[in-house]
Amino acid sequence: MSVFTHVTVGTNSLDKARAFYDEVLSEIGLQRLADLGDNGSIWGVDNPSFFVLKPANGQPATVGNGVTISFEAPSRAAIDAFHARALELGGKDEGKPGERGWAENAYAAYVRDLDGNKLAVCSFKKP
Repeated sequence: MSVFTHVTVGTNSLDKARAFYDEVLSEIGLQRLADLGDNGSIWGVDNPSFFVLKPANGQPATVGNGVTISFEAPSRAAIDAFHARALELGGKDEGKPGERGWAENAYAAYVRDLDGNKLAVCSFKKP
């Protein structure tokens, strides 16, 4: 059973966000499933799981301080590729790929997207 149906982040530049997420999410096996016109887009595998939207209230998108959205990656190599691709596309490093001591076999990387949202990719598979 999944705990969440989906996660949403806001953007102030939908075209840039679409280009960024098409590239970095493909590194971990997600693809764009739908566009919502000028309002946003949805990524996932079989079902919608990650939304990037312009805020519904018409105000600028802002970053949640202390908020991190973490994606499960199929492998450590996919984490390395996600992190590298995010940086190539203008994302900011928030933690290079590597082992993390907070769970057995935890391997993760952290970046900020073009709007400043903090993203993580993690795997708990043995190397």
